Amino acid sequence: MSKLAIRHIAFLTPGNYDDADPRAGLEETLALFEYGEALGFDSAWVRQRHLEPGVSSAATFLAAASQRTSRIGLGTAVIQMGYENPFRLAEDLSLVDVLSGGRLNVGLSAGPPPFGKLLGERFFDADPAAYDFSHARVARLANNLDGYWLGDADSRISSAAGEHRPRLRPHAPGLRQRLWYGGGSLRSARWAAENGFHLLIGNLNTGEDTDDFFVVQSRHIEAFRSHWRGEGEPKIAVGRVIVPLDSADTATRQRYRDYAESRHERTLAPQGERRTLFTPDLVGTAAEIVERLQADPILPLVDMLRLELPYNFAIADYRQIIADFVALIAPVLGWRGEPLSWKERGRGEVFGAETVA
Repeated sequence: MSKLAIRHIAFLTPGNYDDADPRAGLEETLALFEYGEALGFDSAWVRQRHLEPGVSSAATFLAAASQRTSRIGLGTAVIQMGYENPFRLAEDLSLVDVLSGGRLNVGLSAGPPPFGKLLGERFFDADPAAYDFSHARVARLANNLDGYWLGDADSRISSAAGEHRPRLRPHAPGLRQRLWYGGGSLRSARWAAENGFHLLIGNLNTGEDTDDFFVVQSRHIEAFRSHWRGEGEPKIAVGRVIVPLDSADTATRQRYRDYAESRHERTLAPQGERRTLFTPDLVGTAAEIVERLQADPILPLVDMLRLELPYNFAIADYRQIIADFVALIAPVLGWRGEPLSWKERGRGEVFGAETVA
């Protein structure tokens, strides 16, 4: 059993709310980010979700979170680029990064919008077959974040604000180096590496040549590292559903175990035409979870462990889970527990305010 040295811990929340009172749920999620910062987490991430009670605009939510926190890295995993305009989204993300002081991390994915057919003309301005939903759409967003001047050296735009040489504004130096790709296949891992995106992996993969989840995920990591063409060192963040029981009451403990049991069958064999492989949720005491994490062959290969909070739990559950994790599990995994502020770190790395790591 290898000794772990996890240097960065994070949590990912679904941002649930009651349809009848969305503000209350969103406020609770913002407060969870504040609580995570107080506990010492290095970063907090939110899922972007469409047509359901969740955060439909991660950029908007994280802009609010940037004003409620001061140190913790802010992330989104993942924005499906099929729903987005690569230029407009780049403007929004740049603005959030500037507001946060350079703390933003952006997870992305390619492919057509899953609900595009349902949305129809509410979303599409032309024949959906004419749209490019490939990796090239993700690359266009990255190119927009590079901050290059538009047009030739003499190009100018004029408005009531005066005359300016045009480029995407505000320009957020360093944000391009904090882009991540949600990779669940060998092809996506290679593409991310070749195009300078760091790699997000989680608790599901596309089964390729084997039914062993960990063999598949290790192959993705190996391909990513060997094909890396980005600036600096490649970063890999792994997500696991982790639910410690230690400070939960008896009824809550049973509810957590029932949740894991309801999802266990999907881990027994590949699911669907794409042969999706799932790893079991980690529900148990801190000691039990640490033992399972120490046996996880992927953790020695990554930089960040991301605690993925289950969908549809109450905010009190999330607070208990992340508090138990940071106090009882993270230190045993080698996490230092006292991350320096971004101002003390200088500039240039990935994860937080340009350097929170």
